[in-house]
Amino acid sequence: MRPRVILHADMDAFYASVEQRDRPELRGKPVIVGGLGNRGVVTAASYEARPFGVRSAMPMVEARRLCPHAVFLPGRMHRYGEASRQIFAIFTGFTPQVEPLSLDEAFLDVTGSLGLFRTPVELAARLRARVREQARLAVSVGIGPSKMVAKIASSLCKPDGLLEVPAESVADFLRPLPVGHLWGVGPVAQQNLARAGFATIGDLADADAARLRAAVGRQAPALQALARGDDDRPVDPGRERRSYGEENTFAADVRDGDELRRTIVAHAEAVAARLRADRRAARTVVLKLKLAERVAPGKYRVLTRSHSLAEPTDDGRAIAAAALALWSAVAPGKRIRLIGVAASNLGASAPAQLSLLDRPADERGRALNRALDDISARFGHGALRRGGIAVERAAPTLAIKDRPRS
Repeated sequence: MRPRVILHADMDAFYASVEQRDRPELRGKPVIVGGLGNRGVVTAASYEARPFGVRSAMPMVEARRLCPHAVFLPGRMHRYGEASRQIFAIFTGFTPQVEPLSLDEAFLDVTGSLGLFRTPVELAARLRARVREQARLAVSVGIGPSKMVAKIASSLCKPDGLLEVPAESVADFLRPLPVGHLWGVGPVAQQNLARAGFATIGDLADADAARLRAAVGRQAPALQALARGDDDRPVDPGRERRSYGEENTFAADVRDGDELRRTIVAHAEAVAARLRADRRAARTVVLKLKLAERVAPGKYRVLTRSHSLAEPTDDGRAIAAAALALWSAVAPGKRIRLIGVAASNLGASAPAQLSLLDRPADERGRALNRALDDISARFGHGALRRGGIAVERAAPTLAIKDRPRS
């Protein structure tokens, strides 16, 4: 049986690269995208900023200390979304088997497309060239017989690289790598493995099962299988987003009042706009709160509460009303560091149909939503907001990439 050929395509410093593409004067300069307030976080750092130690998810205060001469930008999610759609259209031109992981990365199963190309490397090179020609951006591509190997390969060839790991070379490729490259090995598991004497993937592949189980518990068999290159998970082109969310960290702690309620409404409207753009509707509204109650150094108490609506919705007013009700029930008077609104339990949005039960206010609301969406599409998402509400986020909402570990 012919081995699968899977690509992992990952855009390089995506948000920062889009900014450098759109503003030529930024090319060659360190560019840092994220929340600009004292509690903001970095969501993307150009490769010119990384030698100074700047990384994604770093507090913006630390990034400013490390690289004070960088260009700091708040991010433009609508622009990144446009670039993402263009890139994914290129991906699907090579294979319909595309599994999106985030705005800027995906798995592609190209096993069935190889008849058009001499080698997997030639296919990947063509894909990279097309992204550069049409989107004017760089993408790194890893090639392997499994999702895990392809993803590790792409991480090792950044920036703007291409690396193939043939099926017969997987064991030799994996063995010397640190255990942290394996899916499922986060910082805590890595520390536990190091204490038990497991430093490399080869150490895990050769480990005594009982000794490995003592280090990481029930996770041991799955980790050992991955360490031996066993990963038969298929590329899933039907993988869909499970939720839409918006959140921000306040520059200073806030209590109940106009600022907090305006922020909830602004997040609800932003979530609703994204639902409508993707023709989705949500039945469940989730409110996330990070309280100004420290539970450990650098850690604060987080509360989440949810409410299920009678019918799915893509309307910001309905989402805001549910989120405000959750706030009133859970945390009035508490000091808040971060607040977020999300919508989940998703389905396709039904086309609007008038009925004898429709109220004039309902149709006016739908008309207003359509007008807001049209203006945003033409002039950008900051051009007009219901009630003039604007929120400075700690980071562009979708900036922290969804990187599944299993």
